[in-house]
Order: sequence, then C-alpha cells, then structure tokens
Amino acid sequence: MLEPRLEKHVDFLIERYPVLEKCREDIIKAYLVMEECYLRDGKLMIAGNGGSAADSEHIAGELMKRFKIARTVPAEFAEKLKSVDPVRGKNLAENLERGLMAIPLVAHEALTTAYINDVDGLGVFAQQLYGFGREGDVFLGISTSGNSRNVMSATVVARALGIKVIGLTGEKGGELAQVADVAVRVPSSETYMIQELHLPVYHCWCLMLEDKFFGKAD
Repeated sequence: MLEPRLEKHVDFLIERYPVLEKCREDIIKAYLVMEECYLRDGKLMIAGNGGSAADSEHIAGELMKRFKIARTVPAEFAEKLKSVDPVRGKNLAENLERGLMAIPLVAHEALTTAYINDVDGLGVFAQQLYGFGREGDVFLGISTSGNSRNVMSATVVARALGIKVIGLTGEKGGELAQVADVAVRVPSSETYMIQELHLPVYHCWCLMLEDKFFGKAD
C-alpha cells in the first residue's frame, strides 16, 4: 500500500504528463518493489544502452545523494568522523549525504571493455549483475524496445539469483515486459519519445524514495 504522502508525487507526475495515467498502477508497483528492497538494506542495479545508459547513471546520481531533501549523516556517525580526524571529520560531517545504494552497470569501463573484448559483449551486464547482485536486490532494465539483448541476459541472471526485475520500456514492452516482475510501458513507440517519458517516471521514483527514507511524515 502506498502512503498518501508518497502518492502525491505520482499525482503531480500525471498532472504534468497525462499520457502516463495508463501507467499509474505499474509506476506505483515498481516503486513499491524498490521501497521493499531498500527497507531490507538492498541495492538497485540499473542498465541500458545509449540514452538509456545515460539514464542509468542519472538515476544512480539522484539516489546516491540528495535530490531535493537534505540527507545529513546521523549524529552518531558525525561524531565518529570527528573523532577520527577533528578537521577533516568536521568538514565531512557537515557535507556528506546519506544515499540509497544504486549501481549503474554502464559505468565500469575497465571491467566492461575487458569482458566485451575477452568474453562476450552481450553478457556484459549479466557479468556485473552476477558479481554485484544478492538475493533481495532489484535490477532496473531500461530498454525502449524491450528487446535489448544485453539487458535481457542480465534479467536471466537476476531471476536465477532471486533479484526482482523492473522493466522500463515503450508501449510494446518486448521481451522485457514479459519477464519483469513489474514493467512500466510508457505510451509511445518512437525511441526519443519513449526516452522523454522515461525521465519523468524515474524522477518520480527518486522523489518518492527520497521522501520515504529522508523526508518527514505528515
């Protein structure tokens, strides 16, 4: 069940992008999968190609530091920092921000290029998922067609490890929508238009997660 203070973010999303009304329930279901993951101290792993690779890094950036809400470190940890180094620790205590662990699988050039060159280009996300992933984590696969072969390979590893899969794709959904625990299929079939709708969807998720874990209850 989605808390009312979190649902307001979805309401505002639909108000600005009415075409996403048909995706409303899946947007909420996907959020709840991520919320459960973070409540159990899990992590989100994200992958896509081209513009979706950039989206993967964008999402991680919003989750690993503040988006809109201040995320100051707990007082106990602030004191530990200062006890380790009174000068640097004080600065860190004032400037560090709590994050929600998110790993963009597109960002590790040495690993990915080595695996592509030495083993298999289509297994590059699957290899990282196998190394980073643990049961209870979540894999967010972004594919405008829903048929990106390297993303689909990663879903196989995810499902074998007990990692839930969220698909973010276009209206056709492709294979990704068939295997995902939750698939958000934005209502467009044109690549750039799909990408234009992906951004407000994942911004909404980031706002909701930040509000849940770092906001103040009404």
